[in-house]
Amino acid sequence: MEENDIIKALAALSHNSRLRVFRALVVTGPAGLTPSMLCERLDIPAATMSFHLKELSNAGLIQPIRDGRNLIYSAQFAHMNGVISYLTENCCEGQGCTPQGTPIQKEAHHE
Repeated sequence: MEENDIIKALAALSHNSRLRVFRALVVTGPAGLTPSMLCERLDIPAATMSFHLKELSNAGLIQPIRDGRNLIYSAQFAHMNGVISYLTENCCEGQGCTPQGTPIQKEAHHE
């Protein structure tokens, strides 16, 4: 993943409402939600929601799919995982670590 892609994703998530929208879509999973469902669940006005959905889409974090007359937005899990991998790929100097960031102790081999 390119550094510019990471910057776009993190910039998109750096707004409270966009982070809430993205998290709601992650929780929902691949089925996604319509903009009106998101507005109702998150108490965000439709015009504002449209702007936030566009920003998240431009960052590659969500994708709209047309279903008849509706757009259904879902999280792009591969892109999200790519961002997470980029941020953690050299964690603990590549030795591996626990979810808390503590280095995993390698067992000493005795010969």
